[in-house]
Amino acid sequence: MNSKIKDDSVDFLFKSILSLNTIDECYNFFEDLCTVPELKAMSQRLLVAHMLSTKRVYSDIVAATGASTATISRVNRSLNYGCDGYELVFGRIDESEKSK
Repeated sequence: MNSKIKDDSVDFLFKSILSLNTIDECYNFFEDLCTVPELKAMSQRLLVAHMLSTKRVYSDIVAATGASTATISRVNRSLNYGCDGYELVFGRIDESEKSK
């Protein structure tokens, strides 16, 4: 756990996100919570992380996502030295897709 972000308001945010049950609920909540550019930036970083985790090269990622090489490098640093949050989510999504 990163103590730089841990506080009651972040806990409340995460509890709120965990209470959502459908993609439509997520769209409604995040549209209220975030600006369109914020949401696009988060979704882009997540897609970049997924592409990096599947061994895609920077040039393919830039072409597919429009992300800058600086963004790709920052996401790659998180994949290599972060808290493994991306890998946790990707593993769960893969398991969910396999069980369908």
